[in-house]
Amino acid sequence: MSKKIEFSFPEKGVTIVAELNNSSLSEEIFRILPVEAQINRWGKEIYFTIPLRSSIISPQEVVEEGDIAYWPDGACLCIFFGPTPVSRGKEIRPASAVEVVGKVSPSWDVLNEIPDGSIVKVSQFDRKGVDRQ
Repeated sequence: MSKKIEFSFPEKGVTIVAELNNSSLSEEIFRILPVEAQINRWGKEIYFTIPLRSSIISPQEVVEEGDIAYWPDGACLCIFFGPTPVSRGKEIRPASAVEVVGKVSPSWDVLNEIPDGSIVKVSQFDRKGVDRQ
């Protein structure tokens, strides 16, 4: 059974749900939750530091819309929802290689409304939509 997490942006009243893949890195991320951080925006990417330093096993230079990835260079969790400043054409390219750990539900368009510097709260999510912490 896949694990779900929730990204909450309290300043905007926005919450999105994501499903993690079955990688060992996504398991590590799930175990450190909940996390609260200040976000950074880079094009159509939101990223923020998490308390986890890890190497990546399956590096990707290009990701898909809605992908959640771990960026080892900054110890960050990233949400991609469109092109970044280094994208070529319509591709979605991180600053450097990342490992995809999951996917947000297709409601990622609301991420366009989240300003740089906002707070994000990431927590485990159960079927009832209740934080399991």
